[in-house]
Amino acid sequence: MPSKKTTILVTGGAGYIGAHAVLALQHSGYEVIVLDNLVYGHRDIVEKILQVELVIGDTSDRQLLDHIFATHKIEAVMHFAAYAYVGESMVSPAKYYRNNVVGTLILLEAMLDASVRKFVFSSTCATYGRSETIPIPETHSQQPINPYGASKLMVERILRDFDTAYDFKSVTFRYFNAAGANPTGLIGENHTPETHLIPLILLAALGKRESISIFGTDYSTPDGTCIRDYTHVTDIAQAHLLGLEYLLKGKDTDTFNLGNGNGFSVREVIEAARHVTQQEIPVVEYPRRPGDPSILVGSNDKARKILGWSPQYLDLNQILTHAWQWHQQQHGKQ
Repeated sequence: MPSKKTTILVTGGAGYIGAHAVLALQHSGYEVIVLDNLVYGHRDIVEKILQVELVIGDTSDRQLLDHIFATHKIEAVMHFAAYAYVGESMVSPAKYYRNNVVGTLILLEAMLDASVRKFVFSSTCATYGRSETIPIPETHSQQPINPYGASKLMVERILRDFDTAYDFKSVTFRYFNAAGANPTGLIGENHTPETHLIPLILLAALGKRESISIFGTDYSTPDGTCIRDYTHVTDIAQAHLLGLEYLLKGKDTDTFNLGNGNGFSVREVIEAARHVTQQEIPVVEYPRRPGDPSILVGSNDKARKILGWSPQYLDLNQILTHAWQWHQQQHGKQ
């Protein structure tokens, strides 16, 4: 267990995945400071549930960053602060490049000046673009098809250049679909607007939505609907802890997929949710959305081999059960 003096700065720590990572850090004995502008993050999660220091601000605020590094002995940074809506990135690319690229670059420069050279980065499978092989390995070509994916890929390139020029070490994680909730019910998935399939299904099960939409039923998959890789958010948080410890041991810069290793179709997820919730969950079918690939599943072999990552919640019913428990708690349905 690390010394109590080992302090980690978590940007975006009031968000869904960031908050779960903070929880994992706390359980492993780290001190944590959260920096979040609260555009999408939740203040009450940090202050009431996690009970760690919250600095409200933006990664593009260099004066604020300098103050944080000057007043705390920070060993490493976990960076979750980003805009992550693919559709929005198509119509507002400037917002994504400013926040995801420029904001990250300002953070990295502040780290360099403070002699903090260990960085865990939240990237995305969207950097791959259209998949050529299934499951997708880390060596897959990277040709993003939207500004969100392009913004994350640019940061990946910046990190490689920082390693070469400044001996700045980083671990990059490319997520597929984070899902589920903390098994004890402390924190879960709550986005505004909500665009993720599982919470949308569960909101329909709770009667908060009239139905769940299926976009495309004619894909080249067994049941005609898209197949995606859903990874439990607690397993993702555990991978970040392993990535941090990898860097603190003096290991070199590297990149890892974080995926379940198996895919589930939209229909399979809905059927599993019906089983877990015991609700009917009405469905409305629509034509395909442009740019949606048939199958997106990531290989997690590298993270297992190098980091020793061993996901604990691979079963879809388990992922849905944890999410359902949290959603019921939030919306008062017993």
